[in-house]
Amino acid sequence: MRTTRYLTVTAVAALLIYGSAGLSWLSGTTLPVVHASTSTPGPGVAPQYDTAHVYVSPEDFDRFVASLLATFGGTTTKQGVFTVTPTPSRTMSQLVLTPVGTLSVFGFKSPVPYPFGAERTGYLVTDLDGATRAALEDGADVLVSPFNDPIGRDVVIQWPGGVNMQLYWHTTAPSYKELQSIPENRVYVSTNRVEALLRGFLAFSHGRVVSDDSHAPGVEIGQPKDIYRRIRIESNFGKLTVLVTDGHLPYPYGRETTGYEVANLTDTLAKAKAAGVEILVPPYTADRRNAAVIQFPGGYIAEIHSNVSN
Repeated sequence: MRTTRYLTVTAVAALLIYGSAGLSWLSGTTLPVVHASTSTPGPGVAPQYDTAHVYVSPEDFDRFVASLLATFGGTTTKQGVFTVTPTPSRTMSQLVLTPVGTLSVFGFKSPVPYPFGAERTGYLVTDLDGATRAALEDGADVLVSPFNDPIGRDVVIQWPGGVNMQLYWHTTAPSYKELQSIPENRVYVSTNRVEALLRGFLAFSHGRVVSDDSHAPGVEIGQPKDIYRRIRIESNFGKLTVLVTDGHLPYPYGRETTGYEVANLTDTLAKAKAAGVEILVPPYTADRRNAAVIQFPGGYIAEIHSNVSN
């Protein structure tokens, strides 16, 4: 099944690259997206196991976790100090389980070994070795080969466009509550690499394109007079939003790796401000959403949004 799917995706990729890449580059047209087959299950488990990786200083660790809980609600696991990399290191670590997304928080007491700190998320997979092989077949690179951690195994991969992710597997299968809303992994890529990213990630995740808007309102990326391309993807891993830009982004756009859906943006912002969270981008409305960008104590930047009632 995988060989057949891989050959199909590769053949289409060749047609895209050699048949129309030059025309697309000159005309600005959008290349067609390859939709992966969903007839067989992908390596993902469920969205509540998609954990945003957040690195803060040890001094900010407790304040960050407290502000996160005050803003979104939820619970935490017991805090500890562990070695979570394949080379010697020591980090404070805690899992924060909120109704709108799960976060793995790290406060390194030692220098952070390369390339850790650049991975945006951890995805739980059913089979780490199988998922690693699949990612390679689908165009990803392996930055950190599979290694053991205190409770399982991990690997760090990179998709075209420089998108780093950690895949993980636990010796004892975790059990987290279903989320009230599923967060979106927000990925910024260039026009040069977006098709390779889409082909690879869709094939790997067995995901589907929910929407592909080549005229999305630029206010979403701090360019209110312009338009850009936005692709929304869903899979067993959760939601992935791909923002295709020229890199001419005002701060803080591109720094937010996750978008969290809340029931009421105004109420959530009030809770956030009371907890010491800074509002970097005031609320705006676009794509049937009210949205804002905030920064938590310790530096973590996130987009938050609520749906606009019809």
